[in-house]
Amino acid sequence: MKKLMLGNEAVARGVFEAGVTVVSSYPGTPSTEITENIAMYKEIFSEWAPNEKVALEVASGASIAGARAFCAMKHVGVNVAADPLFTMSYIGVNGGLVIAVADDPGMHSSQNEQDSRHYARAAKVMMLEPSDSQEAKDFTIRAFELSEQFDTPVFIRLSTRISHSQSLVTIGERTDYQLKDYVKDVNKNVMMPAMGRKKHIMVEERTKKQITYSETSDLNSMVIKDKKTGFISCGVAFQYASEILPDASFLKLGITYPLPVELIKKFADQVETIYVIEELEPIIEEHCRMNNIKVIGKDILPVTGEYSADLLRKAILNEKISYNELEDEILPVRPPVLCPGCPHRGLYYSMNRLKLVLTGDIGCYTLGALPPLNALDTCICMGGGISAAHGFEKARGKDFDRKVVGIVGDSTFTHSGITGLIDIVYNKGISTIIVADNSITGMTGHQNNPVNGFTIKGEPTQAVDLLKLAEAIGIKRVKVVDPFDMKKMTETIKEETNTDEPSLIISQRPCALLKTVKYKGIAKVDTEKCRGCKMCMKLGCPAITFNDGKAKINDALCVGCGMCISVCPFEAISKEGE
Repeated sequence: MKKLMLGNEAVARGVFEAGVTVVSSYPGTPSTEITENIAMYKEIFSEWAPNEKVALEVASGASIAGARAFCAMKHVGVNVAADPLFTMSYIGVNGGLVIAVADDPGMHSSQNEQDSRHYARAAKVMMLEPSDSQEAKDFTIRAFELSEQFDTPVFIRLSTRISHSQSLVTIGERTDYQLKDYVKDVNKNVMMPAMGRKKHIMVEERTKKQITYSETSDLNSMVIKDKKTGFISCGVAFQYASEILPDASFLKLGITYPLPVELIKKFADQVETIYVIEELEPIIEEHCRMNNIKVIGKDILPVTGEYSADLLRKAILNEKISYNELEDEILPVRPPVLCPGCPHRGLYYSMNRLKLVLTGDIGCYTLGALPPLNALDTCICMGGGISAAHGFEKARGKDFDRKVVGIVGDSTFTHSGITGLIDIVYNKGISTIIVADNSITGMTGHQNNPVNGFTIKGEPTQAVDLLKLAEAIGIKRVKVVDPFDMKKMTETIKEETNTDEPSLIISQRPCALLKTVKYKGIAKVDTEKCRGCKMCMKLGCPAITFNDGKAKINDALCVGCGMCISVCPFEAISKEGE
């Protein structure tokens, strides 16, 4: 049977068919749908872990126990998981261990544009890279087999376009994978220096064997057509290259670490001009040059952003693509905005008036950096806003003329914010931290997390009590405030930032997009009362526009949260029916 599947959905199917027992992940676009789809299979234990490090450690423990195990993350998640990753490369596996990482060329939803192939090379972990949904499923199954064959974790590298594009996939049956016996083995599983030195030698020998395997593996494919032109490629870039150079010879690399040598030389011996077409870093290109293989790559192709067939037509074929007469016109930008009814809007509106330094990180609340809210000063990484606030305060001292506040989301707080808060208390900081608790992991599409009290399958579980957690850490000043009560929020922030001890403000109201959140009626503007002061426009709500000197509310966008009613000084806005 064939089915149209997203690349992420196909990876999930591959995990199912491979007979996997345990899956632990942390959501991150563009990888999120992998684990969401896995959660639909009752045969697999699946979970959202607090962060990627924990996820990989859970999967590693399951692998050592003899089960096939899996975790998924986006590219920056590998940064968090790097600690167990490098050691598991030494330890190896018992049951197969596969890690799916989804890179984000073009940074559609990420704070940087890193290439995960560097991690495969640095950790010496085998990496497979599919080019469509069928390969996403097939390569996932093969990854588990290779993991057990070579006693190593194996990466599956995806990209935004592979993860979120659909193609036909042939559905198979689930493998009846029997758990392998667990035998205590200190020399294999305990990485003390004496054991680690020996295992490093074994990793190097393993890499040599993997290179030999890569030379003849069917995961790499070579087709000789026109011997004047050929290309070496991988992942989605292969699809683009095939589209613009259909008659060219090609070497498609499904194994992107470790790369073959003799196979590439064999291809190069038969083709006159070779283009290396790979998104982001010149990993394959540098490998070719190191082995004295002449190729054309980043000298004509960019090292930033995602590729497209049109980009390659322009760079390789010197073709200019024109879509319409507006191509050269300067079009207005449409920056992302907080949704109508977003509770973070009320929080930022309150903070903006206090002229604070606000250190933040990754989440829906990052959008508060943009006009008209203009709230955030920094965005470094998950949980980074808390630690950055502490560092800022220690650098500038108590006499700095602006108060410093760190902000973090509820999911991000459990991901990597708790340790930053401990650091503030332990090292006698005085920072005020705000947890923007909207009862969900919002930016990646509404995943449950340890704070809202539901598992990945929607089952009730023990929720983290933020008040008790703060007390256990040593925070004596904790305030819970509804961000829609902007007066109270402003007063609370002002009060807490003027104390000489650390404090925690929990800005608590659920995301407006949750099915359980229902506001009655929509807002309307009385044009007779409206003075055109634009106070409502300072909320940055996409439902509010300004025409002919008057505010106007879009009925199709308004959710009826009522924040605009609160800020209007002339009572020109009210709810319909009130």
